[in-house]
Amino acid sequence: MLQFLIKRFGQSVILILIVTLITFFLINLAPGGPASMMRMDATAEERAALSERLGLNDPIPVRYGKWLGDAVQGDLGPSLSSGQPVMDRIVERFPHTLKLAFWTIIFSVIIGVVLGIISARNRNTWRDHTINFGSVIGLSIPSFWLAIMLILLFSVQLQWLPSAGTGEGFVGQFKSMIMPVIILSTATLPTIVRFTRSSMLEVVSQNYVRTARAKGMKEKTVIYSHALRNALIPVISIIGVLIPRLLSGTVIVESVFGWPGMGRLIVEAAQSRDYNLVMGVTVVATVLVIFSNFIVDIIYSKVDPRVKNIG
Repeated sequence: MLQFLIKRFGQSVILILIVTLITFFLINLAPGGPASMMRMDATAEERAALSERLGLNDPIPVRYGKWLGDAVQGDLGPSLSSGQPVMDRIVERFPHTLKLAFWTIIFSVIIGVVLGIISARNRNTWRDHTINFGSVIGLSIPSFWLAIMLILLFSVQLQWLPSAGTGEGFVGQFKSMIMPVIILSTATLPTIVRFTRSSMLEVVSQNYVRTARAKGMKEKTVIYSHALRNALIPVISIIGVLIPRLLSGTVIVESVFGWPGMGRLIVEAAQSRDYNLVMGVTVVATVLVIFSNFIVDIIYSKVDPRVKNIG
């Protein structure tokens, strides 16, 4: 396990360097360079002054080396749009996105596994067809359109849920998360349902499951005590793949629902052409995805005792 941890850590560091290097060079190769990213109406003199202040006159590899050295120490530079440290703005917004992502994963896994088992146990019946049809619909409907429809129904017509904001108090926060979590789940829930179904169908055809049934065990015991654990192994692995999709979905959801998280922050950074903030959010998102996949791999190795070495 120690060798696995060291190997994965080294891979993670290399991946972070590659992502930051590509992002840094793409931003610097944008028309006008970073000096034009703060304000569209900046004059030539103002851009020259900004370039001098930010050290943009140095070669790109030199600037990247300086930025990387500061980033390792936790300094991502000042936000060009607000003047605040980039790290402070990220720390302020990150808990809101983490809350949405956490409850979306919990909701998707619980409901997805249950629906997947029901679909597998009732293969080629109306229950199976209904669940599969619902999964296809969930993946097909644009999230921004569905979000607007939910706002019109539950906020405007029924007035049950707030249309924007994080709410106050436990009840207020709970109500404010319902619609965003539902919308984000449309990108993760159908995939978990389909993976659980296919995995269950494969597992229940194994010899040890047939043996358990031949011994006269109840069907529920066979499914939940013998088949489910092995069926969940592919489901656990797919969660690591769904996390980047979930983070990308927060950009739309947080913008529609006025949720003050990382997704909305990246939109604000792009609109204000905030060079440092774009880099900072990219680094944090990359680290979050890598860390999440790292945790998923560890859980995978614990659930499947056959896995001794990963990656």
